Formats: sequence, structure tokens, C-alpha cells
Amino acid sequence: MRIAVISLFPEIIESYLSVSLLSKARERHIFSVDLLDPRDFAKDAHKSVDDAPFGGGPGMVLMCQPIFDLVAELNPPRPLIALSPGGRVLDQAVARELSTTEGFTLLCGRYEGFDQRIIDGLVDFELSAGDYVLAGGELAALAVIEATVRLVSGVLGNEESPLDESFAEGLLEYPHYTRPASFRGMNVPEVLLSGNHALIAEWRRAAALHRTLKSRPDLIVARGGLSKDDERILAKHGYSYKVSE
Repeated sequence: MRIAVISLFPEIIESYLSVSLLSKARERHIFSVDLLDPRDFAKDAHKSVDDAPFGGGPGMVLMCQPIFDLVAELNPPRPLIALSPGGRVLDQAVARELSTTEGFTLLCGRYEGFDQRIIDGLVDFELSAGDYVLAGGELAALAVIEATVRLVSGVLGNEESPLDESFAEGLLEYPHYTRPASFRGMNVPEVLLSGNHALIAEWRRAAALHRTLKSRPDLIVARGGLSKDDERILAKHGYSYKVSE
């Protein structure tokens, strides 16, 4: 997978990608990241990439010329995705979609955002990290890269990990426990010590449903509500299947 990031602060991206699983995946050539700086395509001696907006108002706006010239000369991989508050919100479904592509380019904003002609003339679609405002798109770009790349075969040590975690089936993940079995009066659920793998799997399903009902009932609604089997499993393991208890 080939990823490109267009950013005025490429060092932010590089520093994060140089550690942990992503660093190892890059070393094994599972994916690559090209860091592209619009300043390299600025026309004036000051390497200007922004200007005041027409019509007045606070802040500066990223100019068309450096970014259009960068894309024309370097031809980064498509789709070209602008990171902006007006885009589709990044979620696990988006990450899955991107993980099946051969690559993509992330365009990071700064200041008051982009000249609209960049969006209209270059961008394939927009993505948002959520309903809040950041100083720039670099943190959002890192979120997109990590959420996507970890789903690519060979990145995680266990290939089944992405199949058994939060949002994999529209649910939050079940709780995890490790040794010791009892800590300061808090005990691991007995079912996890039983050795009965079928019962453990059923408990985990019930616990995931319960946790989602309590913390993210909107995810249950998005799945079309609880099935009769969901309700049965919840009741069997002593969980309420109401939204609030």
C-alpha cells in the first residue's frame, strides 16, 4: 500500500510513523508513506503557501497554486482525501474501505482551511476526525493511517485481532482480564476460568452487547436493535438488555 501525506509539517507524521507496529510494517514494505510539502512548490522567495481570504475575515487560507502544482508534478496515489470538518466522519467502516485499496493521499489543512477550488478541482472526497476543530490535519491523518494500515494483512502479529475488537461487528469489544485472577477484591469472571471455550465465547458476546448498550446504544440502534438471540444470551449471563439499568 502506498500512502502520501501532503502537509506543511511532515515531521509530525514521520515522528509518529517511526515507532511501534507502523514502523515495523514500513520496514517490511507492507506500506510506504511519501511526505509531500507544498512549500516545495511555492513560487516566491518566502515559500508562501497561504494568503488572506477574499471578502475579509480572520486567518489565512491555503492557496491553490502550490497544491495544484504538487499534485500535477508528483501524481500522488488516488483517492486524494482532504481532512476537513465537513467530511464523512472517520470510522471503522471507512478504515476497512481504505484498507482494501492500493493507496491514497491525505491532504492536511492549516490556518482557516483550503481555497475551495482545491476541494472542487483536486479532491475525491473529504474525511473528518470528528466534530471538533484541530490546528491542522496532521493528527487526523495519523488516525486515518493507523486505523487503515492495521487492517492490512501482515501488520498485526495476530491476523484474527481485527476480527475480534471494538466495531468489528458494530459492537464495543468485551472486557479483558489477565493475571492475577483476584486483585484487591476484584475477581475475574468465573466463566473465563472454566476452560469451556464455547461458554466463554458466548459470555464475551453477551459482555460486548451489554457494554455497547450501556456506553454506545446508538450502535445497537444502527444494527437494527437486539435480536431474540441477543436477548437470550444477555439474560443467560445475567445482563439486562435494556438501554439503561
